[in-house]
Amino acid sequence: MKLHSLKKIKELVNSNTKRVVFYSHDTFGLGNIRRTLSICQFLIESIPDLSILIISGSPMVHSFRIPDGVDYIKLPCLSRTESNGYGPKYLKETTRDIVKLRTELIICALANFQPDLVIVDKKPYGVENELEPGLTYLKTYHPETIITLLLRDILDSPQATRAIWKKHEYFKALEAHYDRIFVLGSPEVFKACSEYQFPPSLKIKTQYCGYIRRESGQQTREHMRKKLGLTPEDQMVLVTAGGGEDGVRLFQQYLESMPKLSQRSRMYSTLIFGPEMPEATRQELEIEASQWPSITTLTFSDDVMSYLDAADVAVSMGGYGTICELLSLQKLAIVIPRTRPVEEQWIRAQRMAELGLFQTIHPDQFTPDSLCEKLENLLDQTVDQKILTPKPVVNLDALPTLTMSVLNLLMNGSWGHVNSDAKVNQQPERFSQALLQLA
Repeated sequence: MKLHSLKKIKELVNSNTKRVVFYSHDTFGLGNIRRTLSICQFLIESIPDLSILIISGSPMVHSFRIPDGVDYIKLPCLSRTESNGYGPKYLKETTRDIVKLRTELIICALANFQPDLVIVDKKPYGVENELEPGLTYLKTYHPETIITLLLRDILDSPQATRAIWKKHEYFKALEAHYDRIFVLGSPEVFKACSEYQFPPSLKIKTQYCGYIRRESGQQTREHMRKKLGLTPEDQMVLVTAGGGEDGVRLFQQYLESMPKLSQRSRMYSTLIFGPEMPEATRQELEIEASQWPSITTLTFSDDVMSYLDAADVAVSMGGYGTICELLSLQKLAIVIPRTRPVEEQWIRAQRMAELGLFQTIHPDQFTPDSLCEKLENLLDQTVDQKILTPKPVVNLDALPTLTMSVLNLLMNGSWGHVNSDAKVNQQPERFSQALLQLA
């Protein structure tokens, strides 16, 4: 029966390989590309005969392991400007010329790859509307292609987001080109459809998938702590800022708190600066950190989860990927979000702190003293395990839920509707078994 069911799944998905394009403009940080690769890997491992092409402007995509069945086209990099616009990150060209080049690369990729399904990250028309010609091309010459939008739980404040979407006519874009909208979040934290005032026609297309459960690190907590020279009685604090481009103040304040924190005899710190932090700034921080024997520094790690698992407390910024890592390990944490150029991180941190998932400090109140007070309180909690209280449960089933929905779309309804709210184990092999049962 199971072999017959597996054969049925393969036949229904397609006798030929199904092709998916994942577009992510990715101009800032590591979060987008990490999230993209996590989704692609789960899709590849869960759905038979799938081929995924990532179209990305991430300057860091080459630094990550690319799963079998996945490849990428690297677009020339753009960077945010002080006026919240975009400009060339590396090439000495005009923004207009870079966007034109990116647009033509996207159209060429879509025309030749001929995807069955497209997943667009965040911006319905892409950065600087570079995706609009590609969507029009698909609508005209490949109308059978399914087009979906993937949103983080929170984009910006409701007022700012509604204004941007109105200005760029994103609601019209979703009406004209998109079949589904997936939200990688939970309405218990943020009701995107209501907060952003989606019209009824788009609410029907929208599905909340939950947050992304991050995979375990490459090393166990015990092995990583031994590697760092820690005993079971030692306390470790991990300080991270994602890509690090805007994380300088986080590390500065932490280092300024060390005269007081260093009085804790068994406390050690690991600082991961991030590959996008300016080199001169990173070197200054490394020199300052070297004054404290209890501090270890890294520029970058592709195995942050192992370091986070080894830590007793984390101090971090509030990007989506970082928050998913904290939630996956139920880690005690202090989150110091950014509030500019968008309020996304602050809204997320505030809502989740109110739910008791971690603690947060608004950047305007972020000082060495405020950090020390919260950090010492959490470190004291780890000493006496009896006073630790269970954290609230958050939906972390985004990957299996999204995968089931993608499977439905690829099959064009020929296999009926798979319940996207079904609770499916996060492990791909067990997810496959769940599909067999449904068959």
